[in-house]
Amino acid sequence: MVEIGFKAPDFTLPATGGQEITLSQLAGKKVVLYFYPKDNTPG
Repeated sequence: MVEIGFKAPDFTLPATGGQEITLSQLAGKKVVLYFYPKDNTPG
């Protein structure tokens, strides 16, 4: 579990266009991590 104020571990996620993005590729840039419930579900 990541705690407030600590760095997030490196991870890779799918991106648009069938590509992938890895957090470490964004080193030195400002990044906002936004988590939300599964699309088209209540809540």
